[in-house]
Amino acid sequence: MEQLKTFMPFILMFVVIYFFMIRPQQKRAKQEKQFESDLKVGDKIVTKSGIHGKIAELAETTIVIETMSGKLKMERSAISMELSAALAKK
Repeated sequence: MEQLKTFMPFILMFVVIYFFMIRPQQKRAKQEKQFESDLKVGDKIVTKSGIHGKIAELAETTIVIETMSGKLKMERSAISMELSAALAKK
């Protein structure tokens, strides 16, 4: 019983870290993965570096986007979920 009392602060600290840091991060990663898999040709997107464009081609891990200056090939993970969602609301 005494050993449980000595480890209780560590157990509580781990539980707090899990619910406030690890779990939300896992949830966000799952949402981003779902967003990347839901992309389709013709979607307007914004990359994490701020490039605006429209999806022209999709591959397994890459995409080709049309911008005002031409076509760019980049990784799907370079698309910003938040910025693209904000663009879609406009």
